[in-house]
Amino acid sequence: MDIRTPGQSRNLALATLASVVAFWAWTIIAPLSARYTEMLDLSPTQTSILVAMPVFVGSLGRILVGSLTDRFGGRKMFTLVLVATAPAVILVGVAGLLQSYLLLVVFAFFLGVAGTVFAVGIPFISPWYHPSRRGFATGVFGAGMGGTALSAFLTPRLVGWIGYFPTHLLVAALLLVAAGIVWALIREAPGWAANTSPVVPKLVAAAKLRVTWEMCFLYGIVFGGFVSFSNYLPTYLRDIYAMDPTGAGTRTAGFALAAVLARPVGGIIADKIGSKPVVLFSLAAVAVLAFVVNLRPDGEIPAGLTFLAMAAALGLGTGGVFAWVGTSSPPERVGAVTGIVSAAGGLGGYFPPLIMGATYNAEENSYAIGLLLLVGTALAALAYTLIFLKGQRRKVAVGS
Repeated sequence: MDIRTPGQSRNLALATLASVVAFWAWTIIAPLSARYTEMLDLSPTQTSILVAMPVFVGSLGRILVGSLTDRFGGRKMFTLVLVATAPAVILVGVAGLLQSYLLLVVFAFFLGVAGTVFAVGIPFISPWYHPSRRGFATGVFGAGMGGTALSAFLTPRLVGWIGYFPTHLLVAALLLVAAGIVWALIREAPGWAANTSPVVPKLVAAAKLRVTWEMCFLYGIVFGGFVSFSNYLPTYLRDIYAMDPTGAGTRTAGFALAAVLARPVGGIIADKIGSKPVVLFSLAAVAVLAFVVNLRPDGEIPAGLTFLAMAAALGLGTGGVFAWVGTSSPPERVGAVTGIVSAAGGLGGYFPPLIMGATYNAEENSYAIGLLLLVGTALAALAYTLIFLKGQRRKVAVGS
């Protein structure tokens, strides 16, 4: 039986486009962290606070935005997020021109709205797809985090080509163009109806579900790991491998791209064999590879392959976890659960850069404490998933 809905591919592509542009804006500070550090003479802790601020705000904002998407739909919420992000990007550029650390942190706070885009996409795209294909759909949409790769690769280069402030103007313009495309072309799924229930009770109901907190824990590690590495890797590569901003940005882009490509693969495999094996493999790989990173592999190829493998493991995990969310959450609470879980993922990316900055050993040029904490956390999640989480996929009637 054909379970495809006309228009689903087009709307998935448009939603992913919105996510790519929003993720670029959300992470525009990280590729320039070395510039800000040198220009403002920042300590590692100050740099980590600046880099992590948009992540923190974007993460918390997802809780509300997921529920608002249930009510107003993806078309309106995608447009709102993209339009609201544009002035924040420009203001970050202004703060950089003024060389004001305080203003950079303040405007980075508002830049966090871009990070809420993920909580729009999951409840928007899920009704377009049969439950048996939602792992694929959420994985493809999740590949929108490839905007992180674009940011890492293009932002430092654009600054060199056209200048610092014009780069921010360009990204703001792309946000507005994407908003116009979304408003004109995107459509809600057939049969979608606005959930007009009050937001707070929906969030409370979602918070009472055990699956919400289990998925929060797992997503906080796999997606949080991706976000934290993507944002802090330019700083890490500068400190440990003495790379310049362009070289570090290129390698960070490669890291993000590997995770982006692995995410839909994780969702597709989860559709076929269930999410639990995918997540178990991801967590085991993250634990091993974080330990290897701590050993500081020498040479371009050993170090590069280690980081690419780490990215792929995190990408598989993010695809597997959100496939799990899609098959285990009550349909009427997908938006609320998505908001809470994706917020946990973002928060998982907020704290590691702060920990890395706070525990950096300048005398030994070492981030060992932060990396070993990741090893321990991944192993704890692996044990919990193996022992306490059921791996059966929910059986869904054809046509549901």
